[in-house]
Amino acid sequence: MGPLRSDKAVGQSGNGGMPTVRAARLPAYRYLLRSARRAGRSYLVMARQHSGLTGLLPGLLIVGSQRCGTSSMSRALSQHPAMFRAALGMEVHYFDAGYGRGLDWYRSHFPRPAHARSAAQAVRTQPVAFESSPYYMFHPLAAERIFRDLPGVKLLVLLRDPVERAYSAHAHEVAWGFETEPFERALSLEAGRLEGEVERILADPGYASFSHQHYAYRTRGQYAEQLERLEKIFGRERLHVVDSKSFFTDPGPVYHGVLEFLGLPHGDRPAFRRRNARPRPPMVPAIRAALEEHYRPHDEQLAGWLGHQPSWRVA
Repeated sequence: MGPLRSDKAVGQSGNGGMPTVRAARLPAYRYLLRSARRAGRSYLVMARQHSGLTGLLPGLLIVGSQRCGTSSMSRALSQHPAMFRAALGMEVHYFDAGYGRGLDWYRSHFPRPAHARSAAQAVRTQPVAFESSPYYMFHPLAAERIFRDLPGVKLLVLLRDPVERAYSAHAHEVAWGFETEPFERALSLEAGRLEGEVERILADPGYASFSHQHYAYRTRGQYAEQLERLEKIFGRERLHVVDSKSFFTDPGPVYHGVLEFLGLPHGDRPAFRRRNARPRPPMVPAIRAALEEHYRPHDEQLAGWLGHQPSWRVA
């Protein structure tokens, strides 16, 4: 099976990935598009809540990491007849920024159990609801909330070269209008932007930190400490880690591995497409070298956790 194809995206140019004039017009359009989708989801969720119907709780969460192929994986899994994605396929962000809305609100994103069971009979198995919110892995309270509210849930993690992940995340935030600084400047600001934010989240569970969610370009790529936290809470057997490079280049075996992790039959081959890819100029060599050096001890720690070197550290 061939590599995932990339959806076309508006290009960027300039030092550090600052947007072109054309791209600079996108945030308003994207804001309207996102607002429309959120309004549609809100209407659907409210209708389900008012109907008194109880949705199926997820058996799988794609918890991260951001910009590592989570949207592509979510789209592929949603094509399986026993897999049921959250309403409109959007990131729910319940266990990080939306936890105060309550479990009934969360359940209203998913189909009724009877409907899901009926549909899953096509492959003679039990249905699995799921959602993808890649901030869950990084948020300091999400894992404990998930463990408390979803007993038995399994977690899927996708990992990519953290240097490329950081650069991709910056391009993503620029495109959505959340970031105005060039990449090198954003990296230099990161420590100050994040200072005290974890402590504020832990002290006030209702506090939603914009900086922690959107500006942790370097810190989110420190994967080992996040995986160790998940393992401590859920155990190793409920975690499945995917190398994004393998998924992008040969998605079939990776997809089947996820189904085996869930105990589901393989079924028909889905249509694979790489989602949300953003063309961007080459990274400044000095910035790349500094990031590679920063991640060296973190990648060594990750290799110890995985039992092998991550793909980006293999010569």
